[in-house]
Amino acid sequence: MHRIDFTPVFRSTIGFDRMARLVDAAFQASEGSNTQSYPPYNIEKLSEDSYQITMAVAGFSEQDIDITVKENSLLISGQTAKTSDDAEKTYLHRGIASRSFERRFDLADHIIVTGADLENGLLNISLVREIPEEKKPRKINIGSKAPKLTKSAA
Repeated sequence: MHRIDFTPVFRSTIGFDRMARLVDAAFQASEGSNTQSYPPYNIEKLSEDSYQITMAVAGFSEQDIDITVKENSLLISGQTAKTSDDAEKTYLHRGIASRSFERRFDLADHIIVTGADLENGLLNISLVREIPEEKKPRKINIGSKAPKLTKSAA
């Protein structure tokens, strides 16, 4: 039987934790099939309704990174300006990537990006789930009757 790796789907969704855990438990992928992506990142659940994405963006400044939220999608892109100084350098080993990137995350309903900061080469993006009052579960007391509807004479 061929196993399906849903890891890329889980890495790019925020707020679908319960579904992700169920599907992940049903389709455990082998450890050898994980692929590295650039730039590396973590998605952390800080509390029941708050999350944080941490992305390693060494070599990028605040001006090089663009964060855009549109509908249920978070797009993080980075582009460094090529300098003439780079052309003059001779590298024996070049392990620090300076290439452009674009990373897209699908956000669940009611997930809001609340802020971002760049410190020590790590971009931290804060997210929170804000469920509107009318969407929150509410308790219905037994014995409370709904008003009766009457037919109007037409």
